[in-house]
Amino acid sequence: MTIVHPTHLPKAIFMSSSKLLHHPLTRPLAALAILLLIAVCMIPGFLHLEIKDGHLYGSLIDIVNRAAPLMLTAIGMTLVIATRGIDISVGAVVALSGTVAAMLIGGTMVMNNGVPEYVSRIPMGWALCAAMGVALLCGAWNGVLVALLGLQPIVATLILMVAGRGLAQLLTDGQIVTVYYQPFFFLGSGYLFGLPFSLTIVLLVFFLTSFLLRKTALGLFIQTVGINPVAARLLGIKTAALIFFSYVFCSACAGLAGLMISANIKSADANNAGLLLELDAILAVTLGGTSLAGGKFNLVGSVIGALIIQTLTYMIYSLGVPPEVNMVVKSLVVFLVCLSQSAEFKQLWRRLFPRRASSPSTSAASAS
Repeated sequence: MTIVHPTHLPKAIFMSSSKLLHHPLTRPLAALAILLLIAVCMIPGFLHLEIKDGHLYGSLIDIVNRAAPLMLTAIGMTLVIATRGIDISVGAVVALSGTVAAMLIGGTMVMNNGVPEYVSRIPMGWALCAAMGVALLCGAWNGVLVALLGLQPIVATLILMVAGRGLAQLLTDGQIVTVYYQPFFFLGSGYLFGLPFSLTIVLLVFFLTSFLLRKTALGLFIQTVGINPVAARLLGIKTAALIFFSYVFCSACAGLAGLMISANIKSADANNAGLLLELDAILAVTLGGTSLAGGKFNLVGSVIGALIIQTLTYMIYSLGVPPEVNMVVKSLVVFLVCLSQSAEFKQLWRRLFPRRASSPSTSAASAS
């Protein structure tokens, strides 16, 4: 047991508070808390929760449910950015996976003892596997271009960003494909133990990813590749395989998010599904403390960043603010995040606003 001397107590409190302030999750949690506080003050009944039909209803539940696809995409994007990459094709993957699932499931009406019911064109399990298979192929395409052919990540994923959504529009002829099969809707709007089923999927993916990154060498290898890929390769780490895996995993998360969105709106909209989702995912990851320069990443922070974005969106719509304001606010946040991670801006800030030298009494206390 460690006993702190009374004269050293203020210093111990200062050191503990300083560690808390410099914790990577302090800033995103503070931002989320401020947004929630503003929402409580400006939106009547924001914290009100009630149970209907055996599950919870309320603004907080709605935010979590709407944020589930973004949280999934942010988890996948975290690994890509940690390896010094970027994936701007996740929105197209969302549209493509949702389109494949909707077209294969569809829903044909049949009469069962005089009662009309809809059945899937093919078994739903096979349709979901096909949709996820398409998402994995998209990730493999990005991984080959970046890891094996050496293309710049933003250029390689830009190809799929355009071609993927174009392919989804070709499959649907630019029309909205409606789904009538009831069990499919459970992915996006179902409830399990009173909470949205989409949240259960996010938690499973999050804990599985966190387990692999913390309990195996995968997290350390990804961090090493992000910090210095040349040194990692000289150490014997298969950098190409890790980068390839990160893009495949990111597309898999985006494909699962596409299934959620399609099930939630009960259709596939190749024109609008996942539109600009890549911006929200990148913003969520950076808000959570992941460095755009690679190496430093935080899965919990990425999930919190997704909740921040969805809370902000919910507030804007609830307060009757024009939706265009949402994009302006997001762009300002992206600008501020990029400034906070710029080494040149930090040096300029220190020159313009140098820290005050510690007073003699503080120095004497530290020396004692």
